[in-house]
Amino acid sequence: MAEQLRKTDTAMLEIENIHKSYDHQPLLSGISFTVAAGETVCLLGPSGSGKSTLLRIIAGLEAPERGRVLWDGADLAPLPSHRRNFGLFFQDYALFPHLNVEENVAFGLRMQSLPEEQIYLRVTEVLKKVGLEEFRKRRIPELSGGEQQRVALARMLAPRPRLLMFDEPLGALDRVLKDDLLDELRRLLQESGAPAIYVTHDQDEAFAIADRVLLLHEGRVVQDGTPAEVSANPASAWAAHFLGLGNLLEGEVRSVTPRGWLVKTAAGEFVVECAHRHRAGETVHLLVRRERVRPAPEGEVRGRVTDVLFQKGGFKVRLENGLIFFLENAPAPGEEIRLALLPSAVQCLP
Repeated sequence: MAEQLRKTDTAMLEIENIHKSYDHQPLLSGISFTVAAGETVCLLGPSGSGKSTLLRIIAGLEAPERGRVLWDGADLAPLPSHRRNFGLFFQDYALFPHLNVEENVAFGLRMQSLPEEQIYLRVTEVLKKVGLEEFRKRRIPELSGGEQQRVALARMLAPRPRLLMFDEPLGALDRVLKDDLLDELRRLLQESGAPAIYVTHDQDEAFAIADRVLLLHEGRVVQDGTPAEVSANPASAWAAHFLGLGNLLEGEVRSVTPRGWLVKTAAGEFVVECAHRHRAGETVHLLVRRERVRPAPEGEVRGRVTDVLFQKGGFKVRLENGLIFFLENAPAPGEEIRLALLPSAVQCLP
């Protein structure tokens, strides 16, 4: 997969064939990718896929068994973590509770032995960016979770790092606060102009903030693309399942028709256009998009409704055959319904 990953002439950071094991089990198996100037790349994958370990290797907090981390073509292996000038944001914020907001933000600047006047101006600048100008003398235990996160952001931004790295930064927050801070993060990243790596297991979070998404599975990058590309064309049945893109069905190819391949599944027969070559009797995986349907008496999908759940903008409807669809109007539980599939509702996965 590594040779298929995107490379750009403007790459600031290059990750080359990184390998890492724990307890004699491979965790990272040949990870390669680049991050361009001003680009936000999201490492997206389930827990245990090696995302945080990879971030620590880039930061210089761990060493790879094989592979290289390069910045502008220079190997960073001889450079210790504190000299890489990379900003790293952890989920727990790692703030100093005995220091106030101003002192927390100034900590990294004082480590650089900057003049006090310059430190004051830099702290004022970043506190204004995160909307905490009036909080500079506030003690950390007096702050809410969202305010503490803004302090941690300000502390990371104050030294003007050349690379920003985020390790599940919103994982401990509730949904409303997470959405607000996600907007804030996106704005700050755009304003900073610095390249960034963002680690998360939440696909909505990844799609909202990333220019490019790298999907990690079993220690490898299995897909690399923009959020729109990854969502529209998942690289495998595993990717479609992890991203929650729709109903996944295993089926058997029956024949080719003028409209595409006829595939028989436990939920019925589907005709799907597919660029792959198939033969009768072959097993394939289909992705049936949940939102690309409409009620219709002649619809090819039929079934009895077993559950209806209200969601923003419509209803999540489950049928007895296990299929789930999103509809504008709610059918009654127990009702028999028929649904017509809209164009591109069914995809045959590699």
